[in-house]
Amino acid sequence: MTLKQAADLRRGQIVHHAVLKNADGTPQRWKINGKAHGNGDTFRIPIKRGLYQHGEINPQNIHLIA
Repeated sequence: MTLKQAADLRRGQIVHHAVLKNADGTPQRWKINGKAHGNGDTFRIPIKRGLYQHGEINPQNIHLIA
């Protein structure tokens, strides 16, 4: 994923993790949980999976999102 693609993400959209897989071998699905914070090279986009797993997309881990 590129910075431009990350900027276009909206709440409720689904993204797939490039490395983490489900038990059946399919990529994990993460949901965009809020709006992007920050500007330019420093940003964070909150994501969630299920009830208890939360995270964020940021410049350090953007390469892990497919």
